[in-house]
Amino acid sequence: MIRKKSIMAAALAAVLACQTFPAFGGAAPDGKTLAQDTEAAQGGAYDAWKERWKELSGDWTQVSITPGADETQMNFAWYSRKGEDAGFRYGKQADLSDGTDAEVKSTDAQEGYQSNKVTLTGLEPGSVYYYQAGGKAVSRLETRDPDSFSFIFVGDPQIGSSNEEKAKKPEDILKDTFKTAQYESVMSDSFNWNHTLELAVEKAGSDPAFVLSAGDQIQTNAKKVKDGTVSEIEYAGYLSPEVLKSLPVATTVGNHDADNANYTWHFNVPNLSTLGSNGIVGGDYSFRYGDALFMMLNTQDTNVAEHRQFMEETIKANADCKWRIVTLHQDIYGSAEHSNEPEITNLRYELVPIFEENDVDVVLTGHDHAYSRTYLLEGGKKSFEYDDDSFEAQLEKDIDNGDSKEILFTAPLNIKKNTVDPDEITYLQYLAAVMDTDAIVSKKRESVDPEGILYMTAGSSSGSKYYDLTPRKQTYIASRWQEDVPTYSVVDIDSESFTINTYRTDTNEKIDEQVRIVKTK
Repeated sequence: MIRKKSIMAAALAAVLACQTFPAFGGAAPDGKTLAQDTEAAQGGAYDAWKERWKELSGDWTQVSITPGADETQMNFAWYSRKGEDAGFRYGKQADLSDGTDAEVKSTDAQEGYQSNKVTLTGLEPGSVYYYQAGGKAVSRLETRDPDSFSFIFVGDPQIGSSNEEKAKKPEDILKDTFKTAQYESVMSDSFNWNHTLELAVEKAGSDPAFVLSAGDQIQTNAKKVKDGTVSEIEYAGYLSPEVLKSLPVATTVGNHDADNANYTWHFNVPNLSTLGSNGIVGGDYSFRYGDALFMMLNTQDTNVAEHRQFMEETIKANADCKWRIVTLHQDIYGSAEHSNEPEITNLRYELVPIFEENDVDVVLTGHDHAYSRTYLLEGGKKSFEYDDDSFEAQLEKDIDNGDSKEILFTAPLNIKKNTVDPDEITYLQYLAAVMDTDAIVSKKRESVDPEGILYMTAGSSSGSKYYDLTPRKQTYIASRWQEDVPTYSVVDIDSESFTINTYRTDTNEKIDEQVRIVKTK
């Protein structure tokens, strides 16, 4: 059960011994950022984007770049129409006069299209390359120094989620109103996504090695609409930023990505494992960059034993890596509306021992569309049994906002700690149990050779949808932020330190203090 706040809650009534609640209407509406309302859209910028979008919206063939197995490799994927040029050429001269043809592996994709994949090897650090996929324009690509590099961390672009007419059944996608709404929402979300990446690249000093996305690249679930092509316009928007022609993205499988093979056709991830596979989009994968090992878990498959095996085998094969970073979609230590769900906390208590046994330093997550950062944590254990249905019923009461259409940043708190209702008491006992107060091992923002793991949840990088923060800030949370503005983080890694700074896109100012981990061992 993944709760969607846009679904109005069923009418509920709770009669307490000393108080009567009114009928419940539902949670506050999700916030979102419309591109035309942003400062970045002014001066004709959005009008120009609208004209460009007329062509981009129908282009399923844009190239995606993914980090390779290590810093000497780079992976590419793109669609081509069957019968059209699917060759790939690369070199160090802008006109590709020194070009080499790379091996292309092609498979059938959407009807009339094939998915093409290329892996370049032997790339030199700090070098400029040029490439041409099919008959497209030549693009520039620059490799970075793996001894000291930065990457951009983002959460849930979920291109198309600002669409009020979200498709939930096959007949929805047949409506002209849906098609218009999807076109316009993807256009808006893609403009914002483009703007976020441009700001992040500039903030990173114009030389990030890659982007790391915590999942949900797009919005439309294929299983709900019985049509895997509906999300292709959303992928077109996701891949539209100019910076992505030269900047790799390490994507995580989110719940909106997991039910459609077009995710595997658009991305070419390295070291893809069958472990952790949900049978549609593949399993876990990994890559290393210098001294850092990145393990990307597909936790849409909840076979935790397979995730354990994947991590143990990957770490054994990369035992010399100093930094171990895990990314998964669910915010197992987040602070917005998903974070307390039993399905999320149950996953937490299954994964945390694996992370700790394998000396993971940082866990990066998404799913909650609100930024949060924990203290350094160790030893969180499950101590309370609670089911999703019971939690859902009480949560709806707790965050009900009546008939108000006010956009909130923090959810209401309707269930008070002095309640005498048995179901509400159980709900509050559960919330207290998942605070994991005893797991806090350090509250320092800069730690040297620390014990414990840092967990960070990214906010929305496109502004397509925001969730409110929980009304009760969890004890394990060091910092959290929600002001319905897209955010991004810049992470710097060298042989001794892991440093992260997080920014809002409207002012490009920090929303949290700098966090730094130093390892001397």
